[in-house]
Amino acid sequence: MEVFLTGATGYIGSAVTEALQKAGHQVSGIARTAEKVKQLEARGVRASLGDILKPDAVAALARTADGVIHTANTNDASSAQADAGVVRAILNSLEGTGKLFLYTSGVWVLGSTGNYVADENTPVNPTPLVAQRPAIEKEVLGYKSHSVRTIVIRPAVVYGRGGGMPAMLTQSAREAGAARYVGDGQSRWAFVNVDDLAQLYVLALEKAPAGTLYNAAQGPSYHIGEVAEAASIGAGAKGKTQAIPLEEARKTMGVFADALVLDQQVSGEKAKKELGWSPRAPSLLDDLKTGSYAH
Repeated sequence: MEVFLTGATGYIGSAVTEALQKAGHQVSGIARTAEKVKQLEARGVRASLGDILKPDAVAALARTADGVIHTANTNDASSAQADAGVVRAILNSLEGTGKLFLYTSGVWVLGSTGNYVADENTPVNPTPLVAQRPAIEKEVLGYKSHSVRTIVIRPAVVYGRGGGMPAMLTQSAREAGAARYVGDGQSRWAFVNVDDLAQLYVLALEKAPAGTLYNAAQGPSYHIGEVAEAASIGAGAKGKTQAIPLEEARKTMGVFADALVLDQQVSGEKAKKELGWSPRAPSLLDDLKTGSYAH
């Protein structure tokens, strides 16, 4: 089938594009510049100029595909309105078609879970950075009643290919001689490898019923202190780390700092049981020390 993908040039979107193509699907998408369009075309994507800030134009392109996957990066409070706008426009364009719409949310909508391992039935308690997301999730899943096959995936912190948020730790270790993190180091982060996550998107596209929510997390959660130490080792900084107090971090990072100290444990068992998802990538700590992040 042909899948229209927002964010096809992004970190998650690039991996999803490759996984879809490997599974035999065609991919179409948009890019904001002619150069990015050419880059997508070189990867076998049917690309057009477009911007999620122009939701009606995006929705018109999306409707021509057999299904839509929304991965455009919206981890920014200022982009909340744009995210909601393009999602609503696409949903409206797909109403009554029975086509797929898959929305990318994130586990930060769960807030801190502490010693409780959250699943898809856990009540949301979003950190301020993603305060808009639960309402968008609800709207997306509700379009099941409008004959749209709606699915929501909540990735944990994504790693792999030397990118994502763990790259921030590696970069700080290379630049400052110590991997810098926010808080006391005891907050736990849940993780998912970008290629394993991409495979989950393919499985959801092919198998998931309408109105389904999946958390995308694999393996144990890690204390951010030990993650920073692993990043430091891989970057050649000999395991040196530096803690930044939350109040200090808020001065430069704003509400992003609060997201970085969430203490989360998240289960991905539902996707494994219902879709046969089987994450296979090396652990985050191994990837940081000797894998795609290592110097």
